[in-house]
Amino acid sequence: MAEADIDRDRIDDAVLALLYLTVHQRAFGGARAWKGFEWETLGRLYDKGFISDPVGKAKSVVLTEEGLQASEALFNSMFVKTRNDG
Repeated sequence: MAEADIDRDRIDDAVLALLYLTVHQRAFGGARAWKGFEWETLGRLYDKGFISDPVGKAKSVVLTEEGLQASEALFNSMFVKTRNDG
């Protein structure tokens, strides 16, 4: 697969959705989530304003209010069964 064939926005959406699984502490206007994902993706999510700067010793990042809302919405759309799913 060629590097140009990779849709990084879709990867970012999937990682942002999966961050919702690891939310472990709600904070003012956001929430903490474990940051065990590929660094380039976390950097892009930071650049998009969804998470705090992932660089540092902390094992988690803070999802911004916008990031938390997007994370929950993406998680629900990608991973929550609907009545039609069975």
